[in-house]
Amino acid sequence: MAEAFNEMTLPAGKAERYAAVAEEIASVLAGETNQIACMATIAAMLNHAFEHYFWTGFYLVDPDKDELVVGPYQGTLGCLRIPFGRGVCGAAARSRQTQIVADVEAFPGHIACDSRSKSEIVVPVVDAQARLIAVFDVDSEQPAAFDEVDRHWLERILLRTFAEA
Repeated sequence: MAEAFNEMTLPAGKAERYAAVAEEIASVLAGETNQIACMATIAAMLNHAFEHYFWTGFYLVDPDKDELVVGPYQGTLGCLRIPFGRGVCGAAARSRQTQIVADVEAFPGHIACDSRSKSEIVVPVVDAQARLIAVFDVDSEQPAAFDEVDRHWLERILLRTFAEA
């Protein structure tokens, strides 16, 4: 089994930190096929790797409804259900496009699960058949905390884990 994750061993730059965490996640999850176990591990490892992460987790597609239901996460209480098209998570689910929001208060229809959240990134998660299975949501207490570096690495980690498995 891989060594326990230790954020103190990560390089200082954001891209370098993501690269190191991505490799650690791949090592820890090697051979794991349970999606919930993978999601819980990814949420925990990323949440502990970055100081600008405030809430980190997955919203799963409810196969019986056109909405998302909270899945594995790290942080304060999350919204239990989010309709497709509503808020940042719903927009990512409906469009299947990563959403980077510098100021959540300026996002039309934003859902305030925790009023301390100031910025957000949400990445659609698809399986090997290109079916939407979830969205990965990260909130920050800092405005404009997320950028293209976050997008690149989060998309890469999620694709590698769920679509290429």
